Amino acid sequence: MNRRQVDKIAQAVLYEGYVLYPYRPSVKNTVRWTFGGIYPRAWSEAQAGADAWEMRTECLVTGAEARVGVWVKFLQLRTGLEAWQEAEEREIAVGEFRLAELGNDKRRVEVEFPGEQAQRRQINGAVEVSALLVNENLFRLSVRILNETEFAGISRDEALMRSLVSTHTVLGVEEGEFVSMINPPEELRAAAAECKNMGAWPVLVGEAGQRDTMLSSPIILYDYPEIAAQSPGDLFDATEIDEILTLRILTLTDEERAAGASRDPRVAEMLSRTEALARQQLMGLHGTMRGMRHLTEESHG
Repeated sequence: MNRRQVDKIAQAVLYEGYVLYPYRPSVKNTVRWTFGGIYPRAWSEAQAGADAWEMRTECLVTGAEARVGVWVKFLQLRTGLEAWQEAEEREIAVGEFRLAELGNDKRRVEVEFPGEQAQRRQINGAVEVSALLVNENLFRLSVRILNETEFAGISRDEALMRSLVSTHTVLGVEEGEFVSMINPPEELRAAAAECKNMGAWPVLVGEAGQRDTMLSSPIILYDYPEIAAQSPGDLFDATEIDEILTLRILTLTDEERAAGASRDPRVAEMLSRTEALARQQLMGLHGTMRGMRHLTEESHG
């Protein structure tokens, strides 16, 4: 398992939508944290499930002796300057499980992240792992993340302070292989269709063809996602390409830059980095041809 490579992709997912251009309080940033939120159960039920209190990942694993490691990554919110919501990265090392021993009896790992006065609220929950034997060489792995934090508030902002935000699951396997959930082999399509994912989208991560790592993301990705080498760093804003967003940032006034930088250290670092880009780096954002190959008559056929 190439943890460094998967963490690079996971980091980009973690901060997708963290703060949107123009990077300061505005109509666009009024409703934030729309990806991968796992809210307190009481709040979720009060919203008739519109804000989920659980996330479920299910995928296929081949190998009678397969052992799977499970990690959960998310953001925990805290109150920053002028009530601006900042975030701290959290990781839960759930454990390693031999699927043949695990069986369909779920293993439950309790989760607790303490609060800190008015800046941060406590979060309680659990991660449940189980595995159903489909045949002698195939398992259906299930990972459920639950938010069981007590909550009696009435606002979404209050609920968010007790939520797992931008949550995703990292899976690594030894003595076995993951099966692509996007494009499973023909003989495993029926078994793949039985996998039920809730708020999660599992994809293979690593070099093309490797099957030892899976990232279950709250946003839709493809197998073997990559971050362009030309990208100088996180820009946070979902749906934007680097070149357009970089040029927009460079048009901000001094007052606008100061307003964003004063509220969040990540925004301040991103603005400073963008303003310091060299001309060659800016030109590198203007489209790059990749994956070129020569065509032959057989290719046309």
